[in-house]
Amino acid sequence: MKFIDNVDIKRYHEFESCNKKSHFLQSYEWGLFCKRAKGQVPVYVGMENDLGNLVATCLILLRKTPLGYSYGYAPRGFVLDYSNKEIINEFTNYLKDYMKQNKIIYIKFDPDIKYQDIDEDGKRIDGGENNYELYNYMLSLGYKHTGFYRLYEGNQPRYTFRINLKKPWEEIEAKFNKSFMKSVKRSYSYNLIVDNEVRVHDFYCLIKSNSSKDGFDPHSEEYYKIFSEEMSKDNNMKYFNISIRPKELLDNINKEIDDLSKELEVNKKKEADIKNKIARLEKEREVFSGIDKDEVCVCSLICTYTKTRAWSLYIGSDDLANFTFAVTRSYYEAIKDAYDKGYEFFDLFGTPGDPHTKYKNLAKLHDFKRKFGDEYIEFIGEFDLVNNKLLYKMLPVMLKVYRKLRRK
Repeated sequence: MKFIDNVDIKRYHEFESCNKKSHFLQSYEWGLFCKRAKGQVPVYVGMENDLGNLVATCLILLRKTPLGYSYGYAPRGFVLDYSNKEIINEFTNYLKDYMKQNKIIYIKFDPDIKYQDIDEDGKRIDGGENNYELYNYMLSLGYKHTGFYRLYEGNQPRYTFRINLKKPWEEIEAKFNKSFMKSVKRSYSYNLIVDNEVRVHDFYCLIKSNSSKDGFDPHSEEYYKIFSEEMSKDNNMKYFNISIRPKELLDNINKEIDDLSKELEVNKKKEADIKNKIARLEKEREVFSGIDKDEVCVCSLICTYTKTRAWSLYIGSDDLANFTFAVTRSYYEAIKDAYDKGYEFFDLFGTPGDPHTKYKNLAKLHDFKRKFGDEYIEFIGEFDLVNNKLLYKMLPVMLKVYRKLRRK
């Protein structure tokens, strides 16, 4: 085995595209994005066998400290065969040497590995599949596990919903919650326009709208601009924008009200039903009549991809999106698109491990994502590979003091 401290982009792409553990967070482009948007230093390391073929790669994002040391994070890394203990052991030993040579305090990684099968409440299923043996093996190699958190305490969510796309579409759709499919069908009555243009400004305005209601702070518009620029280079990103045409909707509503009013005059048996329809349409007319634009983007969902897998990552929406069922429609369009493109799965990228949590709106988020059906997954969690134990313990305090001094 041979360690490579700088895998070139072509080899990196080739290995990533055919590996079962490829992840958009381990893509070459994600490293370039983090460099521009977050000031992190991406390094692309790997290991090849005696035939010169890559058997492992890893994107490590480094942050410098004032002392000349750095610390690293390998998001959803490493990309290798986790059933091959020899490869894990060799790669770990090479990483330990690499860390010593480059004054890296520690490297954190959180692999895309299921920890155990869980039920709808996030509890272990007796007799289900698990990766306890791998967990214990990582500990035996010197990795430090940072805990089985259930909310969003880590760098990445430790739970998710993942839709298997290697089934007939009818079977996938049948697993969707009935209320979800009902809202998707109702969205067609608003003649929603779906496009895949990169609309950074529209997306940013929309994510600011829902972030203020959901209690989180979005990144800057520049952050999403850089993300879109870098992640589109290898087709690792796609927008699903949903727009309405208010004037067109108003014309349709007014015509429908006129038709119902005429029907009411001659069909007294259905008077109550017709009046309810008119009342609903009048409410819709009130909503849309205050908009003076020909077309308005009300929802924007951003998805990310490897060559074989798909994730939903960011979404922005406003009240009009909820009114027209544009949010559910955007997810439906993205999932169907991933299915049509032949991806293995569609990952909803994050949900709490406690479905009943009272923290912020996480229970509501979980309930929404649960409606897509399929598998509720618990990942194995974060591991730290520590090189300098003293600085590892001191680093949190040092960074806190350093950031406080910088603010002054």
